[in-house]
Amino acid sequence: MAASGVSVAPECIQAFNELKLGKSTKWIIYKISDDWKEIVVEETSTDPDYSKFREKLLSAKSKNKRGEEGLGGRYAVFDVEYEAEGGEGKRSKITFISWVPDDAPQYPRMMYSTSKDALKRALNGLAADIQANDADDIEHDSVLSRVSKGR
Repeated sequence: MAASGVSVAPECIQAFNELKLGKSTKWIIYKISDDWKEIVVEETSTDPDYSKFREKLLSAKSKNKRGEEGLGGRYAVFDVEYEAEGGEGKRSKITFISWVPDDAPQYPRMMYSTSKDALKRALNGLAADIQANDADDIEHDSVLSRVSKGR
């Protein structure tokens, strides 16, 4: 359980293991439930199109404590494929992305920031970790650059 009191639903680990072992799932988007008590799977996909994945993050919504909807944070795992340097062929790294937009309301930002480690600890086998706070942080080239350099 996170310091924020948010727990990780078993389905989160199950979906991650399917991505890690099966390789048909390309990405998973997680969210904190509307009652702010549990991290759950929002969506999984076999579509390798990064632009569709990015658009899902950019359009994410969360409700604040008063039930008003605004920009929302998300956690995501994307199986990033890239060309290894020196012509060594294709590589892939399972990459954790914490999407907490700077212009999201304060409560969702706080909850996503303080609950991240609980989910990361539950997902064994993450190769890279990206903290994203604006749209540029989740541009495909930016993610590729960070993942291929091992960060």
